[in-house]
Amino acid sequence: MSEVNTPFPKLKLTVVNVYGECYHGYKVGDELILEDFTHPPKHFCLGLAHVLFPVIYALSFGAKFPFRDNQRSLLITCPDGGKLEFKAEIFNKDGKIEELAKDPNFKGPAPKQMVIEVVKAKGKCTYGYKVGDKWETTGLKCIPGFCGAAFHCAFPALFALNFGAKFFFMGNPDSIDTVTCPDGGNIVFKVSRKDESSKEK
Repeated sequence: MSEVNTPFPKLKLTVVNVYGECYHGYKVGDELILEDFTHPPKHFCLGLAHVLFPVIYALSFGAKFPFRDNQRSLLITCPDGGKLEFKAEIFNKDGKIEELAKDPNFKGPAPKQMVIEVVKAKGKCTYGYKVGDKWETTGLKCIPGFCGAAFHCAFPALFALNFGAKFFFMGNPDSIDTVTCPDGGNIVFKVSRKDESSKEK
């Protein structure tokens, strides 16, 4: 593939700290450009990709991190002993890094209320999940007894929604209904952020 045709923005990773030997030889100041959140550079470290994906997915759909000097960026640590630290940023339509100053009203974490619901089911699910099953959680908290493989697949959506992402292609942009079980695609989940205004109702 010589050219990437994508509606999503480019992203940039910058190595900001090195604390140990990296098999990929990354060093402070190195910059990596991703064509979008699904197209990493050639020979990209898959260990890094694993921890990076929720972050770049969230940034691509408008997430903001109010505790950061630039809310449209986040630091990510290498999962192999914390050898490196990267800064993830996103480009705007003009090809410049998006900048959004730290939220002056930020007073600490404000985890959102989330719902995971089964919207499609086929074949056999070891956990016996069926259409209509629902679970609620707060922010990024694990759900006791919930299928680990399913939670792994749902985590990027939970992470993005927790930080304000909007899925513009959905009828309800505060949700996404394509989170699919990796075991044969037997179960499809919808992940939603509950309406904050409904908390007192």
